[in-house]
Amino acid sequence: MEPSGDTTRLLSDSARMRKLFTSFILSLTLALFNPVFAAEEASTILVMGDSLSAGYGLKPEQGWVNLLRLKLQQQQLNYRVINASITGDTTQGGLARLPKTLQREQPDILILELGANDGLRGFDISLTRNNLNRMVEMAQATNAKVLLLGIQLPANYGHAFREKFRQVFSDVASKQQIAFVPFFLKGVAETRDLMQPDGIHPAAEAQPVILDNIWPELQPLLTGSENET
Repeated sequence: MEPSGDTTRLLSDSARMRKLFTSFILSLTLALFNPVFAAEEASTILVMGDSLSAGYGLKPEQGWVNLLRLKLQQQQLNYRVINASITGDTTQGGLARLPKTLQREQPDILILELGANDGLRGFDISLTRNNLNRMVEMAQATNAKVLLLGIQLPANYGHAFREKFRQVFSDVASKQQIAFVPFFLKGVAETRDLMQPDGIHPAAEAQPVILDNIWPELQPLLTGSENET
């Protein structure tokens, strides 16, 4: 008995559906198991800092680290930003917790913002230098790129000590051949209206200025940002 026209069309439609389903399964399998087809995994920026990066006295969304997250999103750069900054932290504290943090987060870029509390507490400058060097070396051992943020002390700490402290960051950056912002609070620390009442911590209005100071040195480290401004 010959199949009717309707039956033939149904068989043909069924065959086409099977082919489409098979093609879909194949594409899905390739996307799941072939990195060429898989969605690109976000790279990671780890910020290791103190209260200046932890957003002391600010709402969570106001700090420069969160503004960095927004800027990366706006420029469609596929990064997640982990803020591991702790108010009051020193280079010694950062050195102690960095190994586990590197292991956990596996960052592609480390922004290292520590040392201010060392200076304010009058720590031995050689200790600060050694701690920074060791942290940079730890990060580089994991193939992470490093951006070091330099800081300067208030004038009441005396010219000689302030200069020796300032030089620490330059020395580390030069020795390790890493990206470096000599004074990431430039234009902020000198402007009373951009500081909180304590005179130490930047206000919310200062956070975009801080990010503007950091961005030119961070941008070359980012994947896919070559044509961005």
